[in-house]
Amino acid sequence: MAKEKFQRTKPHVNIGTIGHVDHGKTTLTAAITKVMA
Repeated sequence: MAKEKFQRTKPHVNIGTIGHVDHGKTTLTAAITKVMA
């Protein structure tokens, strides 16, 4: 039984955020990744 070739249908994205504590970095990253999913 041959394995199927993996199909990458979604883009690979690295997100880097810089900012002070409690300024919404986690919320922003969660919103972006939800849209991209």
